[in-house]
Amino acid sequence: MEKTLNRIHPVSNPEETYFLQVSWEKDLGTGFGIILSDGQCAWTGKVSEAEISREAADMEMNREKYVEELKNALIAGEESAGKYDFVIS
Repeated sequence: MEKTLNRIHPVSNPEETYFLQVSWEKDLGTGFGIILSDGQCAWTGKVSEAEISREAADMEMNREKYVEELKNALIAGEESAGKYDFVIS
């Protein structure tokens, strides 16, 4: 299993720090687990392959392109810093 852990500062509250862990088996396109923590609380979830396909279709985006954008936003870390904004609600 692959895992990444990134520190994020959401645009909704930039002075706060959150930690985003993403874990996957083959690649993000086959689904992944996610943990978001503010250092005191943690929230977990899973995204299935079907949900990824449905979201790509809803956005009228090629599935492979959508998975590539997910990789860039969720696991690329420093390489994508400043390219993606996170909002915590």
